[in-house]
Amino acid sequence: MALPNRGGINKGGFKGRFAPRKEAEHRINHHIRVPQVRLVGDNVTVGIYSTQDAMKIAQEQELDLVEISPQADPPVCRVIDYNKFLYDKKKKEKEMKAKAKTTEMKEIRFTPNTDDHDFDFKAKHAEAFLKEGNKVKAYVQFKGRAIQFKDRGELLLLKFAERLADFGSLESMPKLEGKRMLAIFTPKTTKKKTEKAQA
Repeated sequence: MALPNRGGINKGGFKGRFAPRKEAEHRINHHIRVPQVRLVGDNVTVGIYSTQDAMKIAQEQELDLVEISPQADPPVCRVIDYNKFLYDKKKKEKEMKAKAKTTEMKEIRFTPNTDDHDFDFKAKHAEAFLKEGNKVKAYVQFKGRAIQFKDRGELLLLKFAERLADFGSLESMPKLEGKRMLAIFTPKTTKKKTEKAQA
């Protein structure tokens, strides 16, 4: 009977109970192992220092010595509170992600005989989508012989564009694609919104 493999080699690919530790994003303090560094920071004299001296300067200010440009020659280090630096960095990344919210394409479907009540209902939905910063694809679906009324479809979409004028702009004139006539609306970014973002 074969005994279980008790040696260090694990043939089954099992990596043990502890996952490998994620490396720190930056080298800090005693992890910086180069002989000298270019020191920058708020309360330091910018210049080239031995790593030991740079470390002392950081310790005197009760801050960390953080390597911010390891590729430079010599590497650039900054005297900062590393935890605060990471917190600010994460906060900025979060804000950028929020700003770069991916816009979705929402669809609104009409028929050539859409009545006024249905039209208003769909227009309200489209307004809400545009306010949220999403694009809207509105289309008129023609079935069978209804394709003869493509002019009616175009008029409907132009009326829709007029209704949404305060919230979105028409990318291009309605166009026929197969048995659909479609128009795409992009949200309008109001000046007030951009001013708020800047503030």
